[in-house]
Order: sequence, then C-alpha cells, then structure tokens
Amino acid sequence: MNEIVTSTLKDQWIAFREQNPKVRIRDAAKQLQVSEGEVVAACTGKAVQHLKPEFQALMERMPELGKVMVLTRNENCVIERKGLFEQVDAVGRHVGTVLGKDIDLRMFFSRWKFGFAVEDDAVTGFKRSLQFFDAQGHAIMKIYSLDQTDTGAWDIIVAAFMADEQPLGITVAPAPAATVYANETADKVAFLEGWAALQDTHDFFPLLMKHKVSRTYALEIGEGTFTRRIGKESVKKILESAAASGLEVMVFVGNPGNIEIHTGKVEKILEIPGWINVMDPDFNLHLKTDDIVQSWAVQKPGVDGVVTSVEVFDSAGEMIAQFFGKRKPGNPELEAWRKLVAEL
Repeated sequence: MNEIVTSTLKDQWIAFREQNPKVRIRDAAKQLQVSEGEVVAACTGKAVQHLKPEFQALMERMPELGKVMVLTRNENCVIERKGLFEQVDAVGRHVGTVLGKDIDLRMFFSRWKFGFAVEDDAVTGFKRSLQFFDAQGHAIMKIYSLDQTDTGAWDIIVAAFMADEQPLGITVAPAPAATVYANETADKVAFLEGWAALQDTHDFFPLLMKHKVSRTYALEIGEGTFTRRIGKESVKKILESAAASGLEVMVFVGNPGNIEIHTGKVEKILEIPGWINVMDPDFNLHLKTDDIVQSWAVQKPGVDGVVTSVEVFDSAGEMIAQFFGKRKPGNPELEAWRKLVAEL
C-alpha cells in the first residue's frame, strides 16, 4: 500500500517560494488555490501572530510608530506610501479616516476580519508588518516597519492587541453576493439631474446607490455631458506630464476595505511591459496597464466648481485607480490639471 504524504499549507508556501522566489504572495496563493490570508495564517508561530479584531482601536495607536510604509492594493494596482500617521479618527466609526501630508486613508471597517503581526522571517520570506484581511482572506492593507520606525512602540502595540488564541489557520467565507444594478432600466434623466445638482464629489457614490447603477454604466449615461472616453495610455501620459511639469496630483487606489491616497508630486516614472510605475523615495505605484479596459475623464460639479478626475477600470468594471489634481476643500481645482486632462 502506498504511503500518502500530506504537506501543510505552510510547507507548500515555503516550497513554492523556493522554486518561484519572485512571485508575490498574492499570486502564489492563487496558484496554491487558497487566499493570501490563509497562507499568512498557516505560518502562525514565530513569524506570525493573530491580532484581536479591535481594528479601530489599533489604528488609533498607529501615530506612535513613527515613519512606516502603508501598502494597499487591488487586483491590478499597488500603492505604497511612506510617512507618519497624523490625524486618526477610527474608534466608533464605520469609515475610519487617516489625514496627514503623508498617510491618507479611508478605512471601511465592516470589511475587516483578520489581522496579523508579522515578523522578519527568512524561511517564509515575510517582513515585519501588520497585515489586515477581509472575510475572504483578501488583503485590505499592510503596514510595514522601516529603519525609522519606533520598534519599542511596535512591540508594545503588538503585545496589547495580541489575540488570546493562535490557531494554525483561518476559515474564510465565500464571496458576498454581487450587487444587482438596475442599469438599463434606470431613469437616466433623473440620474443626470442628480449629477448636475451635486454639491460635493463624495455625494456621487450615494447617487449611484440611489439609482442602483454601476459606476461604469453611470459614466456611459454621462457621456457627452459629464464624461468622455479616453485612451488606456492616459495614465502614462498623466504621470509623465506631471513628473515633467511638477504638477501635484492625487492618486486614489483602493479595495472594498480601504482606500489609500497619495497627494503631491510624482518624479521617477518607470514603464516596463504591461506596467507603469512611480518609483519615488516615499511613494511607489505599480499599475497594470494591460488590464485597463475602460478609461474616462469625468467632471463632477460642486460648491468649489467642477472637479475633474480620470478613472480607469478593468474587465470586471472594477476601478483600478482614480486621479485628480491636488486640491483642498474651499479651493477650485488646479487649472494646469484641467488642461492636462482636456488634452488626453
């Protein structure tokens, strides 16, 4: 009788990593037919420890760490921003905010399910970080330690939020049912009237929900009035033009659990086949241009005047990233940004 040998998920991950050292854990997990969160949880022990699901309170402690790197990603884009957590407003909120010149986040805590404190570990390839995942085991956000990070504060916070139980794994849930949109049966006239009456760009999402239309269909409804289709090379043009002119921009990258925002200049733009990258000292962006299926220039009215954005989507209609000119409430948007988008 043949002996059946079963390996743990941790063993599978380590073996996979030895054979494919450059493959990212998110892509490796797909090949192992599990989620990234399950791979991390399988390594519980010296390298990984479960955190209590007290995520709002934990986020309020982040300013104590000093300079860190925050990473957020979706299927086709990764944003990494180094800096300080400044103004954190999270406890008791469904949507937590981090505001500051470096780290700028919108955290949707209803999506947060699992948290881990991860240590540097040569065997698993992990780096010292705090990692957060949704109920499906998809990464929401990661906070990495840097040379400038206060390691003493890090240790104190991890100890304070350590979970009592440390299981060798997590149980993930099936994906939630997809939102059903009215789309073709929507009242386009009423929707456009609502769009024209917007006072703030943040009111656009509630408008979509009210009329039960998807974001990409909304942009189709608005075509010729508030939106126009642009080429998939538009992101490259924006970044290269901004780098050349010194124009300050805002870059939004998110997933259902978190949106991370960079505001400021972009300088070193690096294109490799299928990707456009920003490789600045405190800001990195990696955007998979091959997966851009729709690109739109979008205008939304507001009390400070029209706000112009560029929004790019993948084949599933999911937003990959969103670009604005740098702006603050009370100020009109930069004329140089409006001109740049008009030329796309």
